Amino acid sequence: MNEEIRRALRLPQTIDITTTGRRSGAPRRIELVFHNVGGRIYLSGMPGRERHWLRNMRNDPHITFHLKGRVRADLPATIRELTEPAERRAVMEQVAANWGRTDVDRMMEHSPLVEVQFDHEAAA
Repeated sequence: MNEEIRRALRLPQTIDITTTGRRSGAPRRIELVFHNVGGRIYLSGMPGRERHWLRNMRNDPHITFHLKGRVRADLPATIRELTEPAERRAVMEQVAANWGRTDVDRMMEHSPLVEVQFDHEAAA
């Protein structure tokens, strides 16, 4: 990963991800916001209904993470869903702060939260 991409990953921004449809096997692209918490990249969402992108990732954790701002890159990655309460809360508190939210308990119960590990990092 080059330095320009590393800089782009420091601050939250809108990106796209491509997952694989769990039933169709077709690529599914959706817009999300990522969060950098302690140098790690996370995807979440507002509290609400079940998300197809999360169900797709549970079925196949391999995604493409698309930077689409000033820096453009298509980065292969693998996700890990955060389910352990203490780890999840530590990250969710920062995600909530990024969004100016104070309902961390509600987010803990109803918001998705996954960590993104870029494939080149896993090989390093």
